[in-house]
Amino acid sequence: MDGQIRQVRELSVSDAAGFREIRLESLRLHPDAFASSYDVEAAEPLDRFRDRLARGGRFGGFVKERLVGVAGFFPHDAPRMRHKGTLVGMYVRESERGAGLADEIVNAIIEYARTQVEQLQLSVATTNGRAVRFYERMGFKKYATEPRALKMGGNYIDEFLMMRLL
Repeated sequence: MDGQIRQVRELSVSDAAGFREIRLESLRLHPDAFASSYDVEAAEPLDRFRDRLARGGRFGGFVKERLVGVAGFFPHDAPRMRHKGTLVGMYVRESERGAGLADEIVNAIIEYARTQVEQLQLSVATTNGRAVRFYERMGFKKYATEPRALKMGGNYIDEFLMMRLL
């Protein structure tokens, strides 16, 4: 990456300010890609973002120590679903797209998840062709479409449900 120092690692509570910044950016620029909304999360205090990071499972991609990409992993709690986990909140800043950082973040999530679950799931808007192709390239397969998965105002967004065996 043009000699830039790049790192992918699990985020800690000390990353809360950067995490909040990139999370709010993702919600503002791509409101149809996330279940939450900019208005809801912008009103949350920084401590709420620290709490999220304290639970673990969130990874970030850094370029020159600036957080430029994020994704999270959460295992299911129900006894009969503990073999599955979900990849959530994937976002890479536009300036860093196409440079392989998203691959590195998802690979870090996969390696982390592999120690806890057998299967990784995600959902992605059916209209987000670039993301769908990315996840397919990363080994995820579509297994269903959820109609009207999200609702923004009076508009509905369908999502593909995708999974990858670990």
